[in-house]
Amino acid sequence: MNLLKSLAAVSSLTMVSRVLGFVRDTIIARTFGAGAASDAFVVAFKLPNLLRRIFAEGAFSQAFVPILAEYKMQQGEEATRTFVAFVSGLLTLVLALVTATGVLVAPWIVWATAPGFAVEAERFELTVDLLRITFPYILLISLSSLAGAILNTWNRFSVPAFVPTLLNLSMIVFSLWLTPYFDPPIKALGWAVLVGGLLQLLWQLPHLKKIGMLVLPRLNLRDSGVWRVLRQMGPAIFGVSVSQVSLIINTIFASFLVAGSVSWMYYADRLMELPSGVLGVALGTILLPALSKTYASDDVEQYRRLLDWGLRLCVLLVLPAALALAVLAEPLTVSLFQYGRFSATDAAMTQQALIAYSVGLLGIILVKILAPGFYARQDIRTPVKIAVVTLLFTQLMNLLLIGPLAHAGLALAISLAACLNAVLLYWQLRRRGIFCPLPGWGLFLFKVGVAVALMVAVLLGLMAYMPAWAEGNMAERLLRLTALVGAGLFAYFAMLLLLGFRLRDFARRAL
Repeated sequence: MNLLKSLAAVSSLTMVSRVLGFVRDTIIARTFGAGAASDAFVVAFKLPNLLRRIFAEGAFSQAFVPILAEYKMQQGEEATRTFVAFVSGLLTLVLALVTATGVLVAPWIVWATAPGFAVEAERFELTVDLLRITFPYILLISLSSLAGAILNTWNRFSVPAFVPTLLNLSMIVFSLWLTPYFDPPIKALGWAVLVGGLLQLLWQLPHLKKIGMLVLPRLNLRDSGVWRVLRQMGPAIFGVSVSQVSLIINTIFASFLVAGSVSWMYYADRLMELPSGVLGVALGTILLPALSKTYASDDVEQYRRLLDWGLRLCVLLVLPAALALAVLAEPLTVSLFQYGRFSATDAAMTQQALIAYSVGLLGIILVKILAPGFYARQDIRTPVKIAVVTLLFTQLMNLLLIGPLAHAGLALAISLAACLNAVLLYWQLRRRGIFCPLPGWGLFLFKVGVAVALMVAVLLGLMAYMPAWAEGNMAERLLRLTALVGAGLFAYFAMLLLLGFRLRDFARRAL
């Protein structure tokens, strides 16, 4: 398996999903606006979406994939099929109970998560109805994540990478064409979420059949493999929850600032999500199963080479992206957002947050490479301990920076904490002898530095001759922005080519 080709496939499909996400948000905003009904949907979708991040995409994959890879490499196909059947059986039972409970106690959940809605009976009841529609999504998306984890372990990365687009497509279709059939119309979004979750699961079943891993769920609470997954999930859930708690605390801090602060940070974060998703999520997705299989085979040298490959590719792609976000903060925010009621002041404040976020982009994506170095060894406790330290450090930075920098200080606190997280993970990998950098890092960093410096010079030089970014309509601004980004990309990769970089140098193969 060529990891570079797998990375390109996953990154491309992730890019499609992110673009569709922007289209989805635009259509929903145009169709439903911002009011009591849309607030009800946001609250109703927040809890199952939060559970998805904690259980389905976070803790479960971290606990399940390394053990699945071990079964695949050491136990044979039949034992692996049995293991998958037992895990899916327990997962289905637990999630069915959680879903039934959530539907039954929906009014209490809404009261706890949005107590202000209780004063308006109509909005409260609408939120409860929507929550009961959307809550089964956690069952569907968790089973979908199980299927995706299995396919990733068999190097079928493209199928799970495409799956998120199905939710976006479902919400787009329901918003554009099916809202007249629902009363009130906002319920169309609730059913769109449920249909999207079902599509995400069904899409992967034929591909599971192709690799011989489409099995009926079975329940066996005495199976040792199942209990190993459960023991790993405990600290994994805690670790993933820490990052979510950190985001909630930052939102609380921002709520005490001037009106608009939360929105400025949200829009800056949306711009950060593009490189962090396209590069970070993709790298983490392909590295975890590859490292897990290498560890199961006891190939220490290949394990270190894979980590080194991931780190070099991260620096090569993410360092220029981080600097470009900082340099292009004004063109990006003005060209994409400064229209209608989004004022020049709003754009300027969003720029400040984006520059602060860009400081931590490299750290954020390095964590997605370094943490799998522990997960693959079935060591989840070490990253969790580091996550707790990072959470405490974030709050300290919030207190220190919110005064002089306001909302940008909160964004900078997240960035600095991400860098600390990456440093501590790297230090632990080195201290335990798990990873040792391969020779050539000094020359590699020098060449990347030269290429990045040229890119920044080209961007700044061209920006000096361009008209003010607020001039022209949206099409004209985006055309200028595209030309500017294209020139920067050309300068960076052309210099890398002159310095001797070749794609084949990164075409690493894995099990």
